[in-house]
Amino acid sequence: MLDLRHLTMMQALRDHGSLAKASEEMHLTASAVSHQLKELENYFGITLVNRRTRPVTFTPAGQEILALADSTVPQINHTKVTLKRLAHGQTGRLKLASECHSCFDWLMPILGEFRADWGEVEIDFATGFEPYPHDMVQSGEVDVLITTSKLLMNGLTYLPLFEYESRLVLAPTHPLAKQSTITPDDLSEQTLIAYPVEADRLDIMEKFMLPANKQFAEIRTTELTAMLIQLVASERGVAGLPDWVVADYEKKGWVISKRLGYDKNGIVCQLYAAVRQDSLALAFMQGFVGLLGRLKDNVK
Repeated sequence: MLDLRHLTMMQALRDHGSLAKASEEMHLTASAVSHQLKELENYFGITLVNRRTRPVTFTPAGQEILALADSTVPQINHTKVTLKRLAHGQTGRLKLASECHSCFDWLMPILGEFRADWGEVEIDFATGFEPYPHDMVQSGEVDVLITTSKLLMNGLTYLPLFEYESRLVLAPTHPLAKQSTITPDDLSEQTLIAYPVEADRLDIMEKFMLPANKQFAEIRTTELTAMLIQLVASERGVAGLPDWVVADYEKKGWVISKRLGYDKNGIVCQLYAAVRQDSLALAFMQGFVGLLGRLKDNVK
């Protein structure tokens, strides 16, 4: 029978030199501390402390228990603190996933601010494009998903970030670049350059082509926005990208963008952060969500 209370009692005896002073440290009576010591000595049948010395000294057996206490008690105390911080959401893991790699352009500065405020939270990223990212949030594999798809799933909540216009991206020399209006029929013989996600989850497909019962002649995929732009600039195909993504490339003259359809506002999409409802109680998640809430003022 060797408990944590015995280890802390032996440390208090060493640090304070007497039963009386150790009892004050432990908020016990001197007789209670003496009882704990006798209990331990009787259990092992060996003397641990030389009581007649001032301050008290320890036998070889007592030294063994002190060595154990010095290696064990700090670890236990550290674990207690960590568990309390975890319970209050002050530390943990934040794993992110995004359905478009271009979103990381504005996400990285936010992560920099988050690290400064929540240095004990481990930040991780899901690698590549996942086929079912919403399921990963629901199961706990991912904590925050940046998405345009508001799927109704148990336990998930969607925090609106900002709206954007999905625009057709073309090479400046592309024949469609001269048209004032782009229709689904105009794109039915084109190759779409897109991120590697299901076709019906692409904005240009979900909100423009599929409602008109139209398809692209071919879909070619790449994970890198820079490569996507390069392929479009080389007239290997066209793309559908958020207005804030294509704007910088347009300024450089590499590509141009066109409004889709006849609506004066074009194809307007909403970006969300999908999170588990139960994770919103965590302090660090509230901090991250607060930073995301400022996006609508900073992205464009």
